[in-house]
Parts: sequence; structure tokens; C-alpha cells
Amino acid sequence: MANIMLCSCIVFFVALCSDVMANPHCKGVKGAYYPSWAFSTFPPSSIDTSLFTHIYYAFLVPNNTTFKFDIDDETSKLLFNFTSTLRSSVKTLFSVGGGGEGPARFSRMASTSVSRLSFIKSSIEVARKYRFDGFDLDWEFPQNKKDMENFAILLDEWRVEVKKESLATKRPQLLITAAVYFSVDFFLWGEFRSYPVPSINKNLDWINLMFYDYRGSWDTSATGAQAALFDTKSNVSTSYGLSTWIKAGALRSKLIMGLPLYGRTWKLKDPNVDGIGAPAVGVGPGDEGTLTYREIEKFNEENNAKVVYDSATVSAYSVAGTSWIGFDDTNSVAMKLHYAQSQRLRGYFFWAVAGDKDWKISTTAKQSWIIS
Repeated sequence: MANIMLCSCIVFFVALCSDVMANPHCKGVKGAYYPSWAFSTFPPSSIDTSLFTHIYYAFLVPNNTTFKFDIDDETSKLLFNFTSTLRSSVKTLFSVGGGGEGPARFSRMASTSVSRLSFIKSSIEVARKYRFDGFDLDWEFPQNKKDMENFAILLDEWRVEVKKESLATKRPQLLITAAVYFSVDFFLWGEFRSYPVPSINKNLDWINLMFYDYRGSWDTSATGAQAALFDTKSNVSTSYGLSTWIKAGALRSKLIMGLPLYGRTWKLKDPNVDGIGAPAVGVGPGDEGTLTYREIEKFNEENNAKVVYDSATVSAYSVAGTSWIGFDDTNSVAMKLHYAQSQRLRGYFFWAVAGDKDWKISTTAKQSWIIS
């Protein structure tokens, strides 16, 4: 097994180096999102920048009518603090949108050439003013085929404007990335639609694949591995999602594996039946059934929880009484990143950086990723 993994990593190294030779900007990505609401308890200066290459400020949201970014004085101070603290050590991007924003604003923004240009021009202005290296679009999620068509047009026009600005100012081109669904198509809910892979390959520097939130408080009937690498009972898994992107023609050198620094919790129906898929009757501890990895470590220690590594899903879970927590530990993260490298992916990212405990997971990730 070890020799197979070593050979896979060597193949990955050769493939990625070929990409680097063709594109000097094609290097391994070790990213993490920084939630702005954590500023008071976890300022940017708290981040161990030696563990990352890119940090995303989350989130900025454009005006609902003009689709420009209206930055108030408080946010302006946060942005200057963020980039001035970090940019000498890592690349910084600001992420637009987020899961709490919803899709409607972006659907309207992307629907006309005028609104798209307003958004694009403003994004470039914000990036340059606050000294970001680029931007990340977190549109969760395009709802139909028309949205996907407009998503492609938006990326085309964004790249054109970024190139134009770079030539005019003689500055390096700003990075354009996007956070996307775990699968290239939406087969679980809503209208069937697929991401425009040709436009993504052409225009984005990379995409952050959100390989998490497979299970959670929306289904309290049974426990689950919320970021399962494998799932023999369904297609809701990282390995399946990744395969759909690759089959659709997405360049492996633009695919970034998303990893959660949080877990999902359930209340067991019977504390004696506690495996993955065990019957549950509600959410467990945490905010709406969610705990950061830092909180999970504390919970496990204080409650003398039983901690189990599940090799079938490549995940971990802990049990204390009727409380059940599914999460990623150092073992599962290491195995996932070995898998990512065997698939010749570009790198990984975490949601969200403030959730780690003593940098255990982030350090494991960096040590597991053999490409700098």
C-alpha cells in the first residue's frame, strides 16, 4: 500500500511540474477561508501563515441594485488590517457571497451585460484599493441552466477585464477563483444543471470544491459522515463528486479539495447503537448541530468521548452518551490528501481557518502534501 501511494505521489509530482512549466502561476495551493465575523476573537495576526499559501477573506457582498461593493468604514478597516497583516506571507483574496447569501442576488447580477460589468469593475477596484491578490466567487448556487449560461459569460467577461486592467497598470493579473458544488452537476435537488467546465478551464485560476455538508441538521433521522471520501450506499461523497468534474473535462490542475474544520452532530436514538448511519432523533451539541474542530476536541476531552476512525468513509466520529459528532481528524485529512495527490489535484483548502485546534489539522495537511 505504501509503495502504491509513493508511486501515485511521484506521478502527481511529475504531472504538476509539467503544469508549472507551462504556467509559472500553477503551483500547489494550501488555502483557508477566514470568516470576518471571527475578527474580535481570532484576528488575522492569529493565523500561522507558514501553513498556507492563500487566505480568503469571507465575505463581501455586492449591492443588490448596483452590484457594486459598498464598503463602509468599519469593513474598510478590517480589509486593510487583513491584507496588511497577511500579504507579505501569503496571497490574499476576498470571497464574494457565501452560503448565507443565497443565489438570487448573483442570478440578477449575472443576467445582463450592464450588471455584470458593474460588478466586475467594482471587484477589480476593491482588490487594488485594499491590496488583494484576487477574488473568489462563492455563488451558492446557480439554480437553473440559464444561471449556468450566465455564470460562464460572467467568467469570460471577468477574465477579459482582469487582463485589460493588468496591461493598463502593468501589474500582475488578479487571481479569479470560485467555490463550487461538490459535483459538476446538481442531481440531488432542483433543476438538473451543470457547471460550464470549458469556461471554468479557460477563465479561472482554480476552483474550490466544497467537499462537505453531505449530511447534517436537515436530516436528523440518522448520523452521517458529512465529508465522506467514499460512500458505498450513495453518490454523495467526495470521490464521486470529484469523478464527475474530471469526467466533464475539468483540468485537474485547477481542482482544489475542500476540507472542513468543523463537524456535524446528532442526538442518538439509542446510545448503544452508535456507528455511522445509526438512528438519531435530532441534532446534538453545538450551534444547530455544528461544532468547530476546536470545540470537538474540547467536547471529547471533557466528556471522555469514544473516538472512532472509520476507514470505509475516511472520517472520524465521537460518541458521549446520546451525543454523536462526525468530523475529520488528522488521520482522515492525511488520507484524503494522499487521495487528492493520487488524483493529481492542485491543492486543498479549509473552511474555516479559525476552527483548528493548535494547528493540528493544518499542520497535518501541510506535512501530507508533498508538493510545495
